[in-house]
Amino acid sequence: MINQTWRKSSRSGSSAQCVELAVGARVTGVRDTKNRDGGTLVFGARAFSAFLADVKRSQV
Repeated sequence: MINQTWRKSSRSGSSAQCVELAVGARVTGVRDTKNRDGGTLVFGARAFSAFLADVKRSQV
């Protein structure tokens, strides 16, 4: 389903709480770096953009 290249979040650092993203034109996938076969959350492009905007707003 996700045909994009996975990349580790720059916020993950070396901690055990790592996530990877695969960002495409229509969907974004999110998975646990330590458990890649454990499942993938898939968000539509608009929903993921709204999520990121909300996270950025709450970091004030």
